[in-house]
Amino acid sequence: MSILDLATVRHGQPIAESLQESTELAVLADELGFHRLWFAEHHNMETIASSATAVLLAHMGAHTHNIRLGAGGIMLPNHAPLIIAEQFGTLRELYGDRVDLGLGRAPGTDQKTLMALRRTNQSADRFPSDVLELQSYLQGESRIPGINAYPGSGTNVPLIILGSSHFGAQLAAQLGLTYSFASHFAPQMLESAAALYRSEFSPSNDLAKPYFIAAANVIVAETEDHAQHMWERAKRARIRTMLGRGRHLSDEEVEQLVHSAPGQQVLQMLEMTAVGTPDQVREWLDDFAARVSADELIITNMAGPLEDRKQALQLVSDHIIHR
Repeated sequence: MSILDLATVRHGQPIAESLQESTELAVLADELGFHRLWFAEHHNMETIASSATAVLLAHMGAHTHNIRLGAGGIMLPNHAPLIIAEQFGTLRELYGDRVDLGLGRAPGTDQKTLMALRRTNQSADRFPSDVLELQSYLQGESRIPGINAYPGSGTNVPLIILGSSHFGAQLAAQLGLTYSFASHFAPQMLESAAALYRSEFSPSNDLAKPYFIAAANVIVAETEDHAQHMWERAKRARIRTMLGRGRHLSDEEVEQLVHSAPGQQVLQMLEMTAVGTPDQVREWLDDFAARVSADELIITNMAGPLEDRKQALQLVSDHIIHR
């Protein structure tokens, strides 16, 4: 059981406070025995504070001891592979084999910001070759004579392909890498992608057999009423984020959007969400994992305020990880 922390900045919250909350949650997750902690690269989104992903991971590494640290993920077409090899090679030198690297090919932002990143729509076409170039730097076998990643060379940081379609499943299978499916916000192809990945998997020096990670949202509380209250609040926060970019929506406007066609489209993205008491959430996650033969689940903690999120981690630890 692992965690994807979106470094969420709540409406009106200072970013520094959000980052401090993520740090407190990382320390608690480390103590409670969660396997992995990921942050994701997003840009030009005022509600997400993990755009400088490697910097944030370095901070989390300094405050934790056992939990694995990684990106879920770095949007590789936004960067030169050499730069990412140097960044994550540095993290590997600092924190040893706790570090891994999830890679995606989406921009993690909108079209305008894509241009500000000096990226074009065609950048994603280079993703397979960029993954191989990055892998070669980390293995100390650079594909470009005379160019090596220092730090990075020979660190063999494990690579994980992230995706929400058959493309990522096929690439991960062909390269013999772990595959993580972003079902927490794009569930449509989850089952078919999982099956495709397993059926086409080719063993590699990195991985002898398929390893599939599935993502889900979790809202867990001592009572079902409290969980449902947080779920309603979380849905409205997501609509505010997705449909209110560039403007501040009033509570009344958000409520209207909940029942609109665009609002319902946003909420369909949250189909893979477990809501309820610890027993209810455990049953949902067990069924979810069995349905797609997941080797690992990575959850986003959507409980809301910090104390609710801390309690959620404790409940997951007590009733699911250490049951």
